[in-house]
Amino acid sequence: MSATAVAFDHSSASTNARLPLADVIAEIAARRDEFDRLSHVPRDVIAKLKRAGIYRAATPKRFGGDALAPTAFLDMIERIAAADGSAAWVASFGSANVYLAALPLQTQAEIYADGPDQVFAGGLFPVQPAQPADGGWRVSGTWKFASGCKGADWLGVGIGTQSTGGGVPGKPRTAVFRAHQVEIVENWDVVGMQGTGSHDLRVNDQFVADAWTFVRGGEPCVDEPLYRYPTIAYAAQVLAVVNLGLARAALDVANQMAGGRKTTTGAPQLADRAYYRIELAKAEAQLRSARAFFYESTDEVWQAILAGKPVTADQISLLRLAATQIAREGAGVVQRAYRLGGTMAIYRSHPLQRLLRDSMVVTQHAFLGEGNYDGAGAVFVGVPPIPGYL
Repeated sequence: MSATAVAFDHSSASTNARLPLADVIAEIAARRDEFDRLSHVPRDVIAKLKRAGIYRAATPKRFGGDALAPTAFLDMIERIAAADGSAAWVASFGSANVYLAALPLQTQAEIYADGPDQVFAGGLFPVQPAQPADGGWRVSGTWKFASGCKGADWLGVGIGTQSTGGGVPGKPRTAVFRAHQVEIVENWDVVGMQGTGSHDLRVNDQFVADAWTFVRGGEPCVDEPLYRYPTIAYAAQVLAVVNLGLARAALDVANQMAGGRKTTTGAPQLADRAYYRIELAKAEAQLRSARAFFYESTDEVWQAILAGKPVTADQISLLRLAATQIAREGAGVVQRAYRLGGTMAIYRSHPLQRLLRDSMVVTQHAFLGEGNYDGAGAVFVGVPPIPGYL
């Protein structure tokens, strides 16, 4: 059967009915300490996220997926993040199927043969050289930061080949394997986002056919609106939006503390203190302003795509800038809430501790680095930005 002739009837692709996302979020909030202890989000939670539609959100409609508008998916991740940053980070890889759209259609048909709810994760760096073999490549090496790998159905690793020279900056060639073909090296021991399970991946002399490799951010083989959205910018957005959820959770904690805590010194409750009210108001304005810029930029690009217009360099740059900004502003809001928490917030058991650590991890991601401000400034003044920015 040819790739273009592949047809799918996924009316019963999942044996279970859809779960309301709110129900899954409630369970995530109840189990977040478990995720930290395990250093990953367990597969039963991943299965529930599948049933909530997270892992078909970026699956092409031709293969039974939802191919959601970016604003809709980003809102879902933001809501999950308010319950737990690690679970939201892992759920954000429901967007990673936009990468897979660059694979040949027949390869995609094999990936989605068992249904549209497929979890793809990967550790792409450091890019490892692949050795030529008949019809493909032999791959060996170790890769870092494979978030969500323990719940994945498919795993990707970054390879360099003679034909691609390793790809272009920021867009390595990726080899896709079934999860059982890849060893997970459990070494994720960090101060924040412990539940993401971002362990190393190891492959030992595995063959991968050419048809199972793609350039991350390369031209898609699927002609649907979502796959015309800027891929690398989207990858940055789905991670950055976690800090919007964490910031909202931090402000919720601060509000709860304001009216409910009696101080150890007998001083007035926090809600009666002017400095507390002022800082809360500033933090709320800070969060809402960054959030509005982020979603406005996203919707502008999406509407242009729906109207059949090409996405411009200026629009891509604004997506990157807005993502970087919410990562930092979100962390800044969490820090404001932490300072308002006073002495009580230094205890490990205090909810602001987790939120503080997790939010700072988001700002450290390479997609959200300080160099993005230089890239955006370069686009503003009309000079070439740093490699890989656009």
